[in-house]
Amino acid sequence: MRWIALGAAALAAACSGPSGPLPEEPPPIEKPREVRVLWSTNVGRADRFTFFPAPVGDAVYATSREGTVTRLDAARGDVRWRVELELALSGGVGADATTVAVVSEEGEVVALEPQSGKVRWRARASSEVLAPPAVGAGLVLVRSIDNRVFAFGADDGKRRWVYQRAPSSLVVRAPAGIALDATVAYVGFPGGKLAALALENGALRWEATVATPKGATELERVADVIGGPALIGREVCAAAYRGRVGCYDAASGRQLWTRELAAFTGVAVDARYLFVADEGGALHALDRSNGAPVWKQEKLAYRSLSPALPSGETVVVGDFEGYIHFLARDSGDFVARHMTFGGAVRAAPLPLAAGQRAGLLVLTEEGDLVALAL
Repeated sequence: MRWIALGAAALAAACSGPSGPLPEEPPPIEKPREVRVLWSTNVGRADRFTFFPAPVGDAVYATSREGTVTRLDAARGDVRWRVELELALSGGVGADATTVAVVSEEGEVVALEPQSGKVRWRARASSEVLAPPAVGAGLVLVRSIDNRVFAFGADDGKRRWVYQRAPSSLVVRAPAGIALDATVAYVGFPGGKLAALALENGALRWEATVATPKGATELERVADVIGGPALIGREVCAAAYRGRVGCYDAASGRQLWTRELAAFTGVAVDARYLFVADEGGALHALDRSNGAPVWKQEKLAYRSLSPALPSGETVVVGDFEGYIHFLARDSGDFVARHMTFGGAVRAAPLPLAAGQRAGLLVLTEEGDLVALAL
């Protein structure tokens, strides 16, 4: 199996070469809104990996490449506990109210007690995992890079089921997350496939084609579903690498709409829009009901944008230099900007309920974990 590297560092290196286009400088903002830092701390480097924190209730969990797992207070950023697992972690943390889980590049899955950080169990997937475990419905699920989905019991780590697809000869090396509802896991795969799996036994409920591989070369035919599928209401939406974006009926897999778009990130959705960045660094807002374009912001070209976070009246993205850009949700105009100084922001910002304040959470390549608010 061979990889296509997809990430901020890879794109930044390509863009800064003598023959490639240079990243745009962030444009000035007339009368920018103030971005407040609620708290910040460092949880350890991610190196070349994309690490995701996990805000759950009054806690935030985060990991580092060196194997550190940290629980912080969501309101103030104070450390509640920190444990060293002596593993090379590879995908960030997944958590719910009862279980915290991380995974290594060797496919080792570790579940921790949320109150103390004590290791509850260890299990193993078949190969490297690049996205955080999905935790919910009494299960811990991971999607390994060899196209398998493993479900472990959250209480005991016993393997409940495995779903397997044929391995691909060339795949995008990027996090491929899992979205959960009460009874179904939604997972993207190479070949442009989006699958719905029953949480009870891993049975395939339905499969949809986000994009069909096409082209004269093996590279041109890569059409992996990238990022995590996005669930909202009765819909699930996804993007295929450099191919298409689309939304589907979550119960049946029926296609609601698709649109040709050279996607570079996974999608984010809110009540009205779907947001996705393309390979040139433009951020697109599409009408979630039919896929029609609403706006396109091209002034962040080749800045290797993170997936977006819709947040109230804004949509928020990070970039390869550590900038956090706040854009007006309905127009795409810039309204605020913050520099983290912690290296690339690869993972999407996440919503954070910090005590009585609503904010968002950003994790950088250097391990700076920052809570921000407008």
